[in-house]
Amino acid sequence: MHVFVTGGSGLTGPTVVAELVAAGHTVTGLARSDTAAARLESLGATPHRGSLDDLDSLRGGAEAADGVLHMAFGGDFADPDDMMRRDRTAIETLGQALAHSGKPFVSTSGTLVMPAGRESTEQDAPDPAGIAGFRIPGERACLEFAAQGVRASVVRLAPTVHGPGDYGFIGKLVATARKTGVSAYVGDGGNRWPAVHRRDAAILFRLALEKAPAGSVLHGVAESGVPFRRIAETIARGLGLPTASLTPDEAAPHFHSPSLATFYGFDGPVSSAHTQQLLGWSPTHPTLLDDLEHGDYLTTPPSS
Repeated sequence: MHVFVTGGSGLTGPTVVAELVAAGHTVTGLARSDTAAARLESLGATPHRGSLDDLDSLRGGAEAADGVLHMAFGGDFADPDDMMRRDRTAIETLGQALAHSGKPFVSTSGTLVMPAGRESTEQDAPDPAGIAGFRIPGERACLEFAAQGVRASVVRLAPTVHGPGDYGFIGKLVATARKTGVSAYVGDGGNRWPAVHRRDAAILFRLALEKAPAGSVLHGVAESGVPFRRIAETIARGLGLPTASLTPDEAAPHFHSPSLATFYGFDGPVSSAHTQQLLGWSPTHPTLLDDLEHGDYLTTPPSS
């Protein structure tokens, strides 16, 4: 299959591109810079110059492919409405290029769209008023193409997609612990974070492209909910630091961001049982706490 990929040079993207190439697929990746193009070429993919705002480039990449994997998402988190519009417009452009073709279209969201406080499944409705509600219009835009002859599906990734060189939520948490001299959590730290290893996520994306039924919602989660206090305690042991419980008011200045404080205090366990059964996906790579103890999180400062 010839797959057009957006976000292939980001944090999770290179592992996904490598998985697709290793499985025998041909990959063309959206590249907005020379650095991104070089990274894609090193993985065995062909760069396609453009950006999420270059709709003609998106349309051309999708029309020339046998399937599309949309992972790119960005913008200013201070303006979630703009990020939402940008993502939805990109998804609509990609989907329209595949209409009535029967080709696969896999778009990416996150499990943070799900309601807080209980374990959610793939069949449960996301929470428009939740902390990641701005991702829901993109999900809906993709899934609507299932009624237009597209094998459309959405992969909701765990907030922690861990692995080497991670500069996401966990990488930032480790960096804050180093800077402040304390590994902190919010409240009693009992809130639960889903997690998945980057290589397991890559396999899921490949399986979704190859065989997810039209209209599928998939959860990219290997661990349904790791107690956040255990994450903080593992970081503390590795860095030789104390732990600390913070109130929500204390968390915002500690993490240098009200939004990060909200994310780190969010209780959002999710199940991936349906996804695993539907696609035969079985995560086998290290858990988050194993990665924290034995990976590069505590030995190598994050790159950004």
